Amino acid sequence: MKFSVYQVSRKGGRQKNEDRMGYCYTRDAGLFALADGMGGHPEGEVASQLALQTLAASFQREAKPRLAEPLRFLNEAIIAGHHQLLRYATERALMDTPRTTVVACVLQGNAAYWAHCGDSRLYLVRGDKLVARTRDHSYTELQETLSQVVPIGDRFNRNVLFTCLGSPGKPVIDTAGPLLMQPGDRVMLCSDGLWGSVGDADITQILAQHAISDAVPELVERALRVAGEKSDNVTVLAVEFEAAEAADASGAVSTQALGDEVFASTIQASIGGDANAEDLDEAEIERSIREINEAIQRSSNKKR
Repeated sequence: MKFSVYQVSRKGGRQKNEDRMGYCYTRDAGLFALADGMGGHPEGEVASQLALQTLAASFQREAKPRLAEPLRFLNEAIIAGHHQLLRYATERALMDTPRTTVVACVLQGNAAYWAHCGDSRLYLVRGDKLVARTRDHSYTELQETLSQVVPIGDRFNRNVLFTCLGSPGKPVIDTAGPLLMQPGDRVMLCSDGLWGSVGDADITQILAQHAISDAVPELVERALRVAGEKSDNVTVLAVEFEAAEAADASGAVSTQALGDEVFASTIQASIGGDANAEDLDEAEIERSIREINEAIQRSSNKKR
């Protein structure tokens, strides 16, 4: 498997960045994930980080080097993240549970599988067409869907979600796939800080017309400009499947030479570090990629 990946997260007008993103891969499978810690509840950055850590740990345990059932994996790993949040709140006697949205995609073989809970989105662009987009678990999206069936009067609760991880009830998780991928297909995960300011048509056009290393920063900066001082955290992770330049490009990964047990991840193993960092940009990602490549090299040397 070959892919190029590019990701950026900006704090915007908020006091801290509660978004988290990252990816893991083995020789035959890749997991790409993004979570948006929810305001109005405690420790949103902990919620998003813990959700991604749980996904990464589950992927490391099950991808040997392929996932037997990608959709089952996504559903169970996201539910596991939900239970980790409940456990975290109980152990610390918190009055409320940290909560987060999550969206995750598995690329395996020539197929994509994805799942989400909340309003963090996945977009899949092929050529200049938007092939797929997740539907938010919000009252806005629900009313929009119902309005196509029965007349609905005034809209309400525009931005209120009816499910997330860490909520008292069992989360609603939507899954999709397998969708057969074609070389050059772009998959983008993003928080609502992006799509709340930049429409689907513009997102599709920018992803279609530019390399992801140019498209991602352009999308993030556009969202920040449109939202201004009140901007939410804006986080975008984009993947180009079987990119022609994947052997040489920055942010490019080729997994063909990896051993059966090699696992790599840019998702941090702990919640350490500066949770209030304004930018999580490509410099930090490049460092993570170097560390991954060094680990892979050490693994390869041991087998010789």
